[in-house]
Amino acid sequence: MSPALAGILGFGAVLALMLLRVPVAVAMGLIGAAGFLLLQGWDGLAYVMGSSPFESVFPYSLSVVPLFVMMGVFATYAGLSRQLYDAAYAFLGHFRGGLALATIGACAAFGSICGSAIATAATMCRVALPEMRRRGYSDSLATATIAAGGTLGILIPPSIILLIYALLTEQSLGKLYVAALLPGVLGTGLYMLAIAATVRLNPASGPAGERMTWPQRLRTMRSVWPVFLLFVLVIGGMFAGIFSPNEAASVGAVGALLFALAGRTMGLSRFKDSLLETASTSAMIFLILIGAGLFNFFLEVTSAPQLVVQQIQALNVSPALFLVLLTLFYVVLGALMDDLAMMLLTLPFVFPAVQALGIDPLWFGIYMVTIVEIGMIVPPVGMNLFVIQGVGQVKLPTVIRGILPFVLADLVRVGLLIGFPQIVLWLPSLMD
Repeated sequence: MSPALAGILGFGAVLALMLLRVPVAVAMGLIGAAGFLLLQGWDGLAYVMGSSPFESVFPYSLSVVPLFVMMGVFATYAGLSRQLYDAAYAFLGHFRGGLALATIGACAAFGSICGSAIATAATMCRVALPEMRRRGYSDSLATATIAAGGTLGILIPPSIILLIYALLTEQSLGKLYVAALLPGVLGTGLYMLAIAATVRLNPASGPAGERMTWPQRLRTMRSVWPVFLLFVLVIGGMFAGIFSPNEAASVGAVGALLFALAGRTMGLSRFKDSLLETASTSAMIFLILIGAGLFNFFLEVTSAPQLVVQQIQALNVSPALFLVLLTLFYVVLGALMDDLAMMLLTLPFVFPAVQALGIDPLWFGIYMVTIVEIGMIVPPVGMNLFVIQGVGQVKLPTVIRGILPFVLADLVRVGLLIGFPQIVLWLPSLMD
């Protein structure tokens, strides 16, 4: 068996294990180790098992992982999600579908301090779904809005998945986070347009609420200033070159803890729970990086990624056509596996092709995370659909019925990113 064929078969084996619900870290690590044993024997396996796990978690840059995770956990325990939702509703609630619009706005704001799509969706589901039901919103619109809005948590900084992309591709985390700002705003706006179109076609699905006075609106804004302050400190500090990503993450974690303490929502028991959640989430991410490192080592030995690049170059495919085909591939793949698994499994093959075609790796990182967002709400295994089903106690078909307008909005966003790459690249260019 040729090494390249072994690499392609290894890719298929990992995909099969993931579809069988084997954890992504285990699937990639197991196939990577087995592949080394097949190609290099026991000596080769002993070498890679002694070096790859250490090299995967050794870099100093990885210290940013638990710090950003801790920032998100502290922000969740600080109860900022309720305050963000109230503030967004104060400005948007009087429109038809206003509660849904407020949910999207609150998801975007909460995602800016959380960094996790699942955590954003679960948290906002507890806050927004009961309120939308009380106001007579259809379950399909309410649940689909929360599922889609939650995906903004993996694009708007400090995104955990963007952090992993930066580590695996050796890109600047600060520039990636800044590059995600305008696409995040664009995604928020398109989701709101999807809601506006839905309630225009079916006005009963999202009735308008009462209009609040400006004094009431300003009172709600006073309660959410910690979110904006944290965002400015973390992202603004990196943009201005005041903080490195590690320093910005430290500032964010300490700031979120101080706001939780000031709001009297962080007792000793919750503080312990926060640390345990931070430790378990960080450990999961490091284990995934170890598994991905083993699998990537195996692929480098097989030269399978280089073979894929050669085949793409032989076809003389333009970058635009390559991205269109890649978008279709990822939408289908996103319906079969979760976001992180999709990125880790395909990146060793796709990223060399991206570099060979001259596509900016910074732009591609934002593009890839946007595609991953679609995967999180595409049936049958979109992770956010199951999160809303469990937390909101609704049937999965109910969530799926309302999700199509948001998927279409995401596809429009992908088209705009491909057609106008400066949406991504303009702000990072100001950092040079």
